[in-house]
Amino acid sequence: MTNLKRLVGLAALPAALLAAAPVWAQEATTEVTETVTETVAEVVPVIDKGDVAWMMTATVLVLFMIVPGLALFYGGLVRTKNMLSVLMQCTLITAVVMVIWVVYGYSFAFGGGTSPFWGGTAKLFLAGVSPETTATTFSAGFILPEYVFIAFQMTFAAITPALIVGGFAERMKFKAVLLFMILWVTFSYFPIAHMVWDASGLVYNWSAIDFAGGTVVHINAGVAALVCAIMLGKRIGYGKDNMAPHSMTLTMVGAAMLWVGWFGFNAGSNLEATAGATLALLNTFVATAGAILGWVLIEALTRGKASMLGAASGMVAGLVAITPACGTTGPVGAIVLGFVASIVCYFFVTTVKHKLGYDDSLDVFGVHGVGGIVGAIGTGILCAPSLGGTGFLVEAGTMGAQVAAQAKGVAVTIVWSAVVSVIALLIVKVLVGLRVKEDEEREGLDLTSHGERAYNY
Repeated sequence: MTNLKRLVGLAALPAALLAAAPVWAQEATTEVTETVTETVAEVVPVIDKGDVAWMMTATVLVLFMIVPGLALFYGGLVRTKNMLSVLMQCTLITAVVMVIWVVYGYSFAFGGGTSPFWGGTAKLFLAGVSPETTATTFSAGFILPEYVFIAFQMTFAAITPALIVGGFAERMKFKAVLLFMILWVTFSYFPIAHMVWDASGLVYNWSAIDFAGGTVVHINAGVAALVCAIMLGKRIGYGKDNMAPHSMTLTMVGAAMLWVGWFGFNAGSNLEATAGATLALLNTFVATAGAILGWVLIEALTRGKASMLGAASGMVAGLVAITPACGTTGPVGAIVLGFVASIVCYFFVTTVKHKLGYDDSLDVFGVHGVGGIVGAIGTGILCAPSLGGTGFLVEAGTMGAQVAAQAKGVAVTIVWSAVVSVIALLIVKVLVGLRVKEDEEREGLDLTSHGERAYNY
């Protein structure tokens, strides 16, 4: 550092003095200046304004996915009498998780600890974080203001529990929803986010690839939704009453908002406005397109008609499947992944769910859980350079080893989320109960839980 200061001092000589010096001195000073510039570039990380602007935009796009995107998508899928309850649950979950994230969530996930399971308590209440602190991006020597990284990851933490709402829609107590979500994000989302995305995390050190949240977000939430659906039981009249979506228009609007916001989700996970972000951007386009075509095709072949509900479901299935793979898969592979995942999700939604008899109200497990599993495993295949991918991360450098790492990450997520969900629901059941009363469920949660209606005819 002393030598660097001396070089800087020579390079900072007044221009007038340099002009009066001999030519050999001016040439020597030029060489010193170039040396200083190169040395400073090596030791001083750079905050790029373009990266900061992009990450701020990506953060807002992910918020757009939750409210209004997810809220409207789910709201349109339920019956009229429960529309506002879904909007309210999505909104309040988002607000509660954002506060928790600042208080302890960020520390538990990315607190800098060395544990493979959680980040520790060093950054409780964002201790030690200021506008001057930074977070490292994927490129050596480039960093982001830590506040941007905190805000971006906060939106991921907020949308994940909101996804679970679709598993128990139309029948869970509002206070039970909030209490369950607090327990679940604390003991499931934060640890899994640390395990998968933090450098000291268990799954991260298996070299499993999850570019934007296939395990952390979709499998995690999908499994929790399945557990909720089973433990709460079926809705009154399930299989007998008409439970068709009350507004496919709103569902389509919400799905479209999800697709737009997902570019922040996927391309934003590159953490920089670089070529890696452009790959994720393109894959988010084409995988979703392939999935829509896959769902519509299989629906037309099996039912004779292609529905808007099917197109919207395929859209979300494709977005889910490409999430873990968007930064490592080639565009052609992304189309194939979206197409295949959509058909597998269709099979689970239309066949497996009915055979097993569980009431996953809005097919969270069938689309997010199953789509996330297909996407996570498919990532290990499609990252192969021979298939247009960016390469394997595992030390062995083979497709088999990468798929094995992906499978281990999926297994850990499934087991962890299931165990936490069961325990959290049992705690909530003892404290406040889980389901609304039968007469309240029949009347609808809009009036009985919130005292208002979505529509006043």
